[in-house]
Amino acid sequence: MMDLRNSVGDRIRAIRKAKGLTQQQLAELSNLDDAYVGSLERGERNFSIDTLQKIIIALRIQPSELFYTQNILDENEVAQRKAIDEYAATISELTVEQINSLKRINKEVRRSFE
Repeated sequence: MMDLRNSVGDRIRAIRKAKGLTQQQLAELSNLDDAYVGSLERGERNFSIDTLQKIIIALRIQPSELFYTQNILDENEVAQRKAIDEYAATISELTVEQINSLKRINKEVRRSFE
């Protein structure tokens, strides 16, 4: 079983990549050292709540987004989670009007699969 530190590190990496950020960019946004960010992602470091808060603020996510474990998901669920991360990264930079447009597009795409 994967421990929480590794699981959270994996989620930080997945979300960072979905947002198109490098470790150095995340480090700058969170006011942390880039080598430290790398060690967090690899699960090599214990982290404080303060450090976790810096990462959450820099990634512009909710804390709950870091606390699910991928090792209990099947291949389809992993693909879904990756798509959700990428979708969340996309909409985090949009205005309400743009988000509503994207929602309408998504609804049309869903209809095309029915």
